[in-house]
Amino acid sequence: EHQHVRYNPLRDDWVLVSAHRVKRPWQGQLEKPAPEDVPRWDPKNPLCPGATRANGEVNPKYEGTFVFPNDFPALQPDAPEPDDSDHPLFRAAPARGVCKVMCFHPWSDLTLPLMSLPEIRAVIDAWAELATELGASYPWVQIFENKGAMMGCSNPHPHCQVWASSFLPNEAHLEDRTQRQHLSQHGVPMLLEYAEQEARRKERLVVENADWLVVVPYWATWPYQTLLLPRRHVCRLQDLSDSERDSLASIMQRLLIKYDNLFEVSFPYSMGWHGAPTGPYLEEDCRHWQLHAHYYPPLLRSATVRKFMVGYEMLAQAQRDLTPEQAAERLRSLPEVHYK
Repeated sequence: EHQHVRYNPLRDDWVLVSAHRVKRPWQGQLEKPAPEDVPRWDPKNPLCPGATRANGEVNPKYEGTFVFPNDFPALQPDAPEPDDSDHPLFRAAPARGVCKVMCFHPWSDLTLPLMSLPEIRAVIDAWAELATELGASYPWVQIFENKGAMMGCSNPHPHCQVWASSFLPNEAHLEDRTQRQHLSQHGVPMLLEYAEQEARRKERLVVENADWLVVVPYWATWPYQTLLLPRRHVCRLQDLSDSERDSLASIMQRLLIKYDNLFEVSFPYSMGWHGAPTGPYLEEDCRHWQLHAHYYPPLLRSATVRKFMVGYEMLAQAQRDLTPEQAAERLRSLPEVHYK
């Protein structure tokens, strides 16, 4: 009931927890829920099998996952170097890379929680394959899914993006520093120790199996944010064993069904994988890293009321309106059979 701040050791920052604020009446913005009548196939949808994309290329009539170069990439492999700076306050550096799109399934009306376990496993295998392929030369490979129009997804088709960059992005650089520091000070990888603690305490646990657990992290910022963690020490997605990939498909399906069941809507979120850097880092000691996935959903009270990161959050620090323990209890109690 009382406000307090919590430390996030992964980002080396703090979040303000104000649980009593969730009781305030809401007269602000109401979101429009995602349409439930998405056609299974639409020739005008550029991600569908056989459809024509913006650049004129025609998609194959794929039956599983499908990967292709992003037609509007944020990173390109042959970008010229910026001009030299004449002042330290006006610095620039080279940025090169590759951006790909990966369709999870040929049907537009499916999302991951509605897919079968073998279909989800195929997505995981494709992720690992891309991480290996692009990670052979690029230091960072960011796999991420923006689900739902509320999170900026412009296309109603199950898909994600994969951006490989010639540099470590800000979040990767920060997590590399904090995890390295924790291993140096405590002799154990931070998120391996954290997973063991959460598995024992259970108050923020959402779902678990023999290889994985999902928690609302102690330092969560978004209302129903979750952290997906392996139980053993593993640095990269491509290092997972065959059985760990099967159990990952299972726990992802369970989590995402709970998400959809929370407000009985196709639950929006941004998610992404973080693992040890690649490229030149493949030859370095990366024992401080622990593979993990972040899920950041924006919904707060219902399918139509979201959390806005504005004002205090932008100018001071992150703030949340219910405790991580309350969020975890609510998610944990939801059924694992999809409401549909």
